[in-house]
Amino acid sequence: MSNTDIEIVVEDPTAPEANSPQIVSVRVVDVVVSLVLLALAITLGFDNWRTGAGWESTGPQPGYFPFYLSIILGGASLYGLVAAFLSRTEASESFVTRAQLRRVMAVFVPTLLFVLVTQFLGLYVASFLLISGFMRLVGKIALWKSLLTAFVFTAAMFVTFDIAFDVIMPKGPLEAAFGR
Repeated sequence: MSNTDIEIVVEDPTAPEANSPQIVSVRVVDVVVSLVLLALAITLGFDNWRTGAGWESTGPQPGYFPFYLSIILGGASLYGLVAAFLSRTEASESFVTRAQLRRVMAVFVPTLLFVLVTQFLGLYVASFLLISGFMRLVGKIALWKSLLTAFVFTAAMFVTFDIAFDVIMPKGPLEAAFGR
């Protein structure tokens, strides 16, 4: 028989420390996201109203459905704003601490650089750099394993997309040197 009250706890030595200072509260994030969505709803609503949000004899105008979806989005955003201001618990509740933000940025910044590097070096070289960099720097995996894994994965991507399915992917100078 199994006992469901027993809990297995696994310690994570790389987990962020519990006493890290708060960067931003849940209320602030709720308000900012609601305002951004409200601005998007207003922009989309105006644009779709301008292109035609009515009903003609042949059916709906081009902006009919998007206009009403933007009204729903605007209403939900206003609800989110009111809920954020009325909530007393969210004002003090931490959304992210400094240590947690550092861990998120350890993934976000290389991924953003991957997107930028893809424009200049192509998808395959950028993927190789991203995978080997993550494995080596974040995963602390041996250099040869990181390079081998990145090479095998990138080669498999190349064979799958470029050769087997003939999908056009962003290419860089390395692929041009090989005539691809």
